[in-house]
Amino acid sequence: MGLFDNAVPGGNITKPLMIALGALLVGKMLTGKSEEAAAPQAPAPTPADTGASADGGLLGGLGGLLDKLKDAGHGSVADSWVGTGQNQQINPGDLGSALGPAVIREIAQRTGMNEQELLQQLSTALPGVVDKLTPNGQIPQNHQVASAFNS
Repeated sequence: MGLFDNAVPGGNITKPLMIALGALLVGKMLTGKSEEAAAPQAPAPTPADTGASADGGLLGGLGGLLDKLKDAGHGSVADSWVGTGQNQQINPGDLGSALGPAVIREIAQRTGMNEQELLQQLSTALPGVVDKLTPNGQIPQNHQVASAFNS
């Protein structure tokens, strides 16, 4: 899997979790093979309040995700993932509140996971994945994040 090896405690990231991360960070819907990440041809209507962009995931990419967390009062947690120090954890309920029910519902539908399991896995995976995507404390551009999902 490359970039995301050891990004989460316990090792490998499962395919549903990769789909969820892709949906959040790059707007990609992963297919059967990891190198075949592609945007869905007919995306489901996105609620206006999610700030979706064509190439930046449901929230406008990594920067949009971090902004959502900051807006919800979790800026220090999000900053710890981007920075070079220890990653702080976020509990599933706080993550769900920050992302909003429409985004959680959309990702749960894409992955086939229930919303609680999705939030549990995302709250475990996001600190390590964001940390791996921001090795020098800099937020990459959306196309750079997308290329990480294609490797």
